[in-house]
Amino acid sequence: MATRLLYLTRHAEQDLTALRESDAGEPDTGLTERGRRQATLLGERLRGRRFAAVQHGPLRRAAQTAELVAASLPEVPVYETELAGDHLPHDTDPVGLPPAYATFLGQFSAAERVDGPQVTAAAVRRFAGPVSDGPTGDEPVRELVVTHSFLIAWLVRHALDAPEWRWMGLNLHNAGLTVIRYSPTGPPNLIAVNDVAHLPPELRGTGLPPDYLV
Repeated sequence: MATRLLYLTRHAEQDLTALRESDAGEPDTGLTERGRRQATLLGERLRGRRFAAVQHGPLRRAAQTAELVAASLPEVPVYETELAGDHLPHDTDPVGLPPAYATFLGQFSAAERVDGPQVTAAAVRRFAGPVSDGPTGDEPVRELVVTHSFLIAWLVRHALDAPEWRWMGLNLHNAGLTVIRYSPTGPPNLIAVNDVAHLPPELRGTGLPPDYLV
């Protein structure tokens, strides 16, 4: 078995203007110009590292982010996978939670409360652990997953073995980096969360609550 270094990033800034202007109300929009800059700078940050693959969810904002990042990672294969999609990660019981969390959970349909956790459980099996068929030696296997806030929050919660409801309340920067090390000899090691050192101040904080101060 080999150590996995799992690099996770939330897609870059989504074009919400296009979302509002869509006659069909279609939620699948691409990136803003700021978002494209964020993704490009993330790729430059990762340039020179050896990645086994870049995986991304099927929505346009994730696919476009992955394309721009991968431009700095020549010869690294890029795959689309539903496992990196935007899903409710856990059918969390709202009883006893803060009212804002209970209200948030109430917006999901019965189907989303069943399907999302199933996909997320499959994502955990795929990404959250050492590489069973990986190369021997000291070099870790690096994978980049371009996804959405919910999955990153769930994987951070999972790595820390925190209560299941604690995936809520973790807010991720657009194009920020979270890195988790999965070693064959110990528990998961959270290396970084919301690392935005590659972004200038004017590109930080997107995707966070509006009262966030950079």
